[in-house]
Amino acid sequence: MTTLWLTRILPSLRAREVRRDLASAVSMHHRLMKLFPDDVGHQPRRQLGVLFRTEDQGTSPVILLQSQVRPDLSRLPTDYGHAETKDLSPLLHALRTGITVRYRITANAVRKPGHTTRATTGAPPVIPLTGADADQWWQRQAEENTGLRLSAIQSTPLDTARGTHAHDKSPVTHARTRFDGTAYVNDPDLLRRRILDGIGRGKSYGCGLLTLAPVTRRSA
Repeated sequence: MTTLWLTRILPSLRAREVRRDLASAVSMHHRLMKLFPDDVGHQPRRQLGVLFRTEDQGTSPVILLQSQVRPDLSRLPTDYGHAETKDLSPLLHALRTGITVRYRITANAVRKPGHTTRATTGAPPVIPLTGADADQWWQRQAEENTGLRLSAIQSTPLDTARGTHAHDKSPVTHARTRFDGTAYVNDPDLLRRRILDGIGRGKSYGCGLLTLAPVTRRSA
């Protein structure tokens, strides 16, 4: 059985390293990868199942980190903030067909025009989606590739995730939309795989982490 960990970091904005990491999706990626072993081989983020997103809660940001290996929080700088880890495995294994869940995902909703379209119109290789187009993208992703049947969608445009690769100074840009709502579980096995793997592009830079919470019904 797969073990899944969720770490919640409440960073201190007084720390210079925190401010730097929050300003760069690339810097945040490298910071969080430092919490794990170095010798995991090719594609370490994928091997470790590392996904993250940053959320604003009032004046205090929160960093959510999901992984299949428990992070070593002692590797955070001493003034970085408060962090705690919990085991998400019970929730993962409790998924059943027909149950209702609340979901949240910050995703890079995009369209990729075909070669012919690009050649004839000059369209870029990747087009960020907004508004109703972004909602339709998430609807397709959820129902065709994720094992959910959506019953409600609320989308919120977010700032673009940005950064610069250290090795070649190339820019990183991923448009982000947060999707919240409720859904029914149609395919729990597929849903588990998508939770573990992440959804869409930009997984190294704060996109693709799908979190769920069961909806409990009050008795009459």
